[in-house]
Amino acid sequence: MTNVLFICTGNTCRSPMAEGLLNHLKDSDSIFVKSAGVFAIDGSDASRHSIEALRERGITCQHKSSSLSSDLVEWATVILTMTNSHKQSVIDHYPEAGRKTFTLSEYVSDPSEEKRDITDPYGGPLTLYRQTLADLEVLIVKLKDKLK
Repeated sequence: MTNVLFICTGNTCRSPMAEGLLNHLKDSDSIFVKSAGVFAIDGSDASRHSIEALRERGITCQHKSSSLSSDLVEWATVILTMTNSHKQSVIDHYPEAGRKTFTLSEYVSDPSEEKRDITDPYGGPLTLYRQTLADLEVLIVKLKDKLK
């Protein structure tokens, strides 16, 4: 069993899209996925553009935001952040999570590949959310293969 926790800032854009993508693409019942934010307000819906970008790909998003907590950190087998600053924030607040916390890019890329942060589309047009979703999908496909 593998518990994947995606982390972004407010848990309304990037990490819900990553969660939705992995849930949609995974082919194993032993992979469980959640998401949270380092500065999230509990109970907010995913942004309307995140929901729309996922819907266009045939993925339903029924999401309520969650703030990162010690319970989620303990639950997670691996914590995958959208940026290096998210990674550092997780480790600063939960030092015990250091061994299992990575940026999504560094976790799935081989050592020679460039490690990139995932752009925050918050407040941008739907086209930016679509681009962020496309960027995430490249990495989530690699993640799915790695988790096999």
